[in-house]
Amino acid sequence: MKVLLVGSGGREHALAWKLAQSPDLTDLHAAPGNPGIAALGRCHPVRAEDGEGLLGLAGELDAGLVVIGPEGPLVAGVADELRHAGFVVFGPGAAAARIEGSKLFAKEVMRAAGVLTAEVLDEPRTPCVIKADGLTAGKGVFICRTEEELQAGLRAAAALGAETVAEELLEGEEISLFALASGTNALPLPAARDYSRVGDGDIGPNTGGMGSFSPVPGLGEHEAAELVDTIHRPVLEELSRRGTPFVGVLYAGLMLTDDGPRVLEFNARFGDPETQVILPRLAGDLLPALAAAGRGELDDVELEAGEESAVTVALTAPDYPLQGDSGTPIEGIEDAEASGALVFHAGTALRDGRLVTNGGRILNVTALGADLADARERAYAAVEKISFAGVRYRTDIAALVGVDG
Repeated sequence: MKVLLVGSGGREHALAWKLAQSPDLTDLHAAPGNPGIAALGRCHPVRAEDGEGLLGLAGELDAGLVVIGPEGPLVAGVADELRHAGFVVFGPGAAAARIEGSKLFAKEVMRAAGVLTAEVLDEPRTPCVIKADGLTAGKGVFICRTEEELQAGLRAAAALGAETVAEELLEGEEISLFALASGTNALPLPAARDYSRVGDGDIGPNTGGMGSFSPVPGLGEHEAAELVDTIHRPVLEELSRRGTPFVGVLYAGLMLTDDGPRVLEFNARFGDPETQVILPRLAGDLLPALAAAGRGELDDVELEAGEESAVTVALTAPDYPLQGDSGTPIEGIEDAEASGALVFHAGTALRDGRLVTNGGRILNVTALGADLADARERAYAAVEKISFAGVRYRTDIAALVGVDG
């Protein structure tokens, strides 16, 4: 099967790495891809949001499956264009992708589906969470425990140019739970936890994600399946009832409170950097699972997780998330990979044959281990082998898991 993978980040590199292991794969193509993906397949200079360009490329390649990674093209309706032209697409259409594209729409769907979520406040008041309604690359959420933080959060959300939503502040352990979906059917994937704040100890502004780990202690296969039954399936059924079936991966950001799980948000695609820890743990073949979901035939598909744990650490530009970095040489990736780690490219480029920075989150370093402590040690040992000027990363990913989360 020829596969066209849409996107250029660390999530897409992880998807390419897993898809490349499938015996069903004949050719892997990416648009636009990145230098890491280019080592696994052929990259094409077509932007992820360019529906017309992707339609032409998919036709030229005679792609058997199109996998759309980022949320932007999904919300923009790129999956619809490809699906209407007869291609099998893993990724929801624009109407279903509104579950991520509009937090207000997601609240409406959850209310109709009877899924518990954070309550929307009539007016902002502390403590609360201020969210910008719309796509913000993970940077539109502001935790406000003081009046000063509230005013700053309102200003920052307004600056993003979207309507703002004020929610109750939920306390507990935050997890990410994914399910492959083919309309009303859902196949749970292993749970993960990500670290969204830029600094150690969860301080500083939100980012797209500074690291992640899987499994989440106390949330095994059985527990994940129960959560998917009570959270994902009702939402999928509600979207189908509205005539907008969801095909792709439905990602629930959950808070495990003392009163039970509550949905913080839904996303319409694989998480980043959670994908980088979930996919290395999967023992099965991902390609036929994604193709089956795209065809609406998920009933007989199984994807089991192995016994190993995984930890991912994001290496970022020095001023991320305020701004990225471009053109700085990167050294040491080969040494990190020689140690057994996986290095997924997130914001890199090749210039004059040399690998350089090209974004905010530059690399994701993932390691597997017998348990989370072992995986964490291996990941940070690999991180130490990589260098570029101003490199920044959190030092507490998966630290004291089970004690302080």
